[in-house]
Amino acid sequence: MKKSLTLITAILLSVVAIFSFSKKETVLADDDTPVVTLGTSLTESQKQGTLKTLTAALNGSNYQTITVTGSDLVKYLNPSGDNFTTSSGVWSSAMIQKANRGSGINVKILDYNGKNNITTITANQYKNAALTAGITDANIYVTSAIPIDGSGALAGVYAAYAKNGNALNQKQVNAAQDEMNTLSGITKENKNKDGYSDAQLNNAVAGAKSEMAKQGQNISDSQIRDIVNNQININHLGNTINNNQKNQIINLLIEIRDSGALKNGDFKGQAAKLSNQIENGAKNIFNKFNTPENRNFFQQIWDSIVNFFSGLFK
Repeated sequence: MKKSLTLITAILLSVVAIFSFSKKETVLADDDTPVVTLGTSLTESQKQGTLKTLTAALNGSNYQTITVTGSDLVKYLNPSGDNFTTSSGVWSSAMIQKANRGSGINVKILDYNGKNNITTITANQYKNAALTAGITDANIYVTSAIPIDGSGALAGVYAAYAKNGNALNQKQVNAAQDEMNTLSGITKENKNKDGYSDAQLNNAVAGAKSEMAKQGQNISDSQIRDIVNNQININHLGNTINNNQKNQIINLLIEIRDSGALKNGDFKGQAAKLSNQIENGAKNIFNKFNTPENRNFFQQIWDSIVNFFSGLFK
């Protein structure tokens, strides 16, 4: 009888263990549910409008919601130099959705009631910052019920990651925020200047990240400087980016290296994917550069070498 009780107890414990494991797996699966971040300052009407705008792409699928407050701005943005307080208002909102592996980071800034209310940060700046922060393969949608710079939306994305147990490295988040401030500042300084576009700048930075990742965490400051100079030339920004702005980019990329971002095995591929996305999204700009006349001297030499050896093996 005692042996029978022991056997029954063992069976029951096994069943409980299997049930617990299955339950845990269900919870982990829920982590893939899209998360909508709502600014705490939104009125009830604005919340409903924001939800409708952000979740339209889900076609009725489930999603989670979290509220982003001034405390979140303090936690995620102040370490990089911002001066938010716990009572700061938050209006810009976002939805983050897991994408298929290798999809890269996709960002869409959505109109609210027919108007783009994100006044400062561009979609490409969001993409580059998300990459630096450690986000991979994600669809991010951003909107705001009122005109606002849009920094609260990315803070919401960081908070959404933390909610699902994927807290991001704060050093990388700091670098990401510095990146947004730097790139948006350079774009503002060069607004309406011939030969300049935000797409060119962000493509240069994404290309630089990809090149840095190829050389690894031990890449030197001087190597980063060479990479930046090369990317500025490739993206035809040599006549618009001044030395001060160039140094800002170099210092930013040094900070990104020091944040540990290059240790992520997916970083190189995500950076290359981002560069392709930027070029495909601004073909009217980049198609002008991809002609024999506009390619720089080193690119033409490299193409000749590749074509020569390709001919030998054919």
